[in-house]
Amino acid sequence: MFRWFEQLIDPLRTPEQPAPPDRLGPFFWYFARQVWPVLAAVMAVGLAVALIEVQMFNYVGRIVDILRQTTPEDLIADYGGELLVMALVIGVARPVATAAHLLLVHQAIEPNLTNLVRWQTHRYVLRQSMSFFQNDFAGRIANKIIQTGPSLRECVVSLVDAIWFVSVYAASAMFLFAEADPRLMIPLSVWIVLYVGILWTFVPRIKRQAAVMSEARSALTGRIVDSYTNIMTVKLFSHADREDTYARESVDDHTAKFKVLLRNVTAMSVLLTVVNGLLIVGTCALAVWLWQASAITVGAIALATGLVIRINNMSGWIMWVVTTVFENLGTVEEGMETISRPYEITDRPRAPALKVAAGAIGFDHIRFHYGKEGGVIDDLSLAIRPGERVGLIGRSGAGKSTLVNLLLRFHDLEGGRILIDGQDISAVTQESLRAAIGVVSQDTSLLHRSVRDNISYGHVDAGEREIVEAARKAQAHEFILDLEDLRGRRGYDAHVGERGVKLSGGQRQRIAIARVLLKDAPILVLDEATSALDSEIEVAIQNQLYELMEGKTVIAIAHRLSTIARMDRLIVLDRGRIVEDGSHEALLEKGGLYSQLWNHQSGGFLDLGADAASEAAE
Repeated sequence: MFRWFEQLIDPLRTPEQPAPPDRLGPFFWYFARQVWPVLAAVMAVGLAVALIEVQMFNYVGRIVDILRQTTPEDLIADYGGELLVMALVIGVARPVATAAHLLLVHQAIEPNLTNLVRWQTHRYVLRQSMSFFQNDFAGRIANKIIQTGPSLRECVVSLVDAIWFVSVYAASAMFLFAEADPRLMIPLSVWIVLYVGILWTFVPRIKRQAAVMSEARSALTGRIVDSYTNIMTVKLFSHADREDTYARESVDDHTAKFKVLLRNVTAMSVLLTVVNGLLIVGTCALAVWLWQASAITVGAIALATGLVIRINNMSGWIMWVVTTVFENLGTVEEGMETISRPYEITDRPRAPALKVAAGAIGFDHIRFHYGKEGGVIDDLSLAIRPGERVGLIGRSGAGKSTLVNLLLRFHDLEGGRILIDGQDISAVTQESLRAAIGVVSQDTSLLHRSVRDNISYGHVDAGEREIVEAARKAQAHEFILDLEDLRGRRGYDAHVGERGVKLSGGQRQRIAIARVLLKDAPILVLDEATSALDSEIEVAIQNQLYELMEGKTVIAIAHRLSTIARMDRLIVLDRGRIVEDGSHEALLEKGGLYSQLWNHQSGGFLDLGADAASEAAE
């Protein structure tokens, strides 16, 4: 039975449209409509539960009147059938309706709707541009996705469950009061007006403050995660106290905003307690006065008293429900602002996949400025022949990595075109473009998964033999066999920690190279691919990389010019422009910038000089 209800909603269903709406109402409806049959069932069962609950108080009043009208000997004969119906409603119908309600809410909606929101928002955010992630804390983004799911679910469940239940309950109570004597409706009517007024005054304030507090919580999470992610830097510079201060600022900010929120919650609770007391006193006093005037029976007094006490108890519950709804509305709204941002980099409608037959690359009068004044890449043209190996050289800030990022379409051009085998990369799908390019970067990042998972990321269908062979070629197999994590997993099963923190820089680099070897893409980009390796390992891997380059179009970036001197062509960039183009020997003979850089090298490393130090790093 539990499993049947748990399978009513698929939390991993594919969204009906790619982007969640960026307005609050449509954002809620976008997810609620995917589970509307279950929500409708909750409303139907909630109606039944509310009517039964109110009817129970009616039964109490009715039983009081029955006992006044009959004798013990005649009770069953005169009212046995009516009492049996009461017993069946309370003993059978009520448990069945309540069980159905709980199963729908706890088994069908709560786990599944929560994770449906998380799953679909994660799928959308994961496909955002690099700039999206570079301009925010990873922890803050993740926190918004994690907390938006339960907050949206709480709002939806409360609206279709608790508030609907109370509305039916209050309407039914008014009906029973009117049936006994219309004057009994007066205290409850006044109470409803005052109650709604209190909520109307305080709840919007709480909503606004909840949104502010949610943002403060996300900022606090982001700062804490930032410290943990960069724990090596914190330790190396002995800045634990500085990180304390950095986090303390957010803790203080969050605490202050939390206090403002709770002030309003406390004021609202006190006012509600006063109004509830007036409801009980007013209703009971009025009921006794009407009884004295022979306008109602003792059973009606029991009904009225029981109902207002029940409403008093429920009012606190509904107050917290409404407050929670608006708190969660603020949380959802704050999360939606991040989650529902439109993509900066999008595929054209019905864009085809890139087809790489030869691997020719053309940069055709491209311009890109990172949105800043002045040139980063300005009217650059470059043709790379199929299978040609090209080295990019230049000081920091010259535009080397920017050129590679544009080739990978991490940013859209401001002018010009980039072509691969004659196909404009802006006209093909991003997934197919990046699948055709293997990249080994200087800043190697590994997933906190097993070594096997990290290597097979280059080719998810690779078998064990292929994974091991790639590791051998990257000079990684031997150290992998010696790895063991805290859970006792060894070798290729060992997990490497967040961003590969459990491994040395050289070990991370070798696994990254194995990953690209396994990918075996027709275009290869090496961005300081061997910078983290010692000389002996570098020589061994260089030989494997040269084998990998066979038949591929290669773009290599290195500050150690000796590592790319064997390229077919060297392209020297300066301030986003090509200033020299030729082989190693030809450029040395020319005596230009490349020759200066070559002569300034010391120990194989590039002396960037004072001018380069002032330039922005890529």
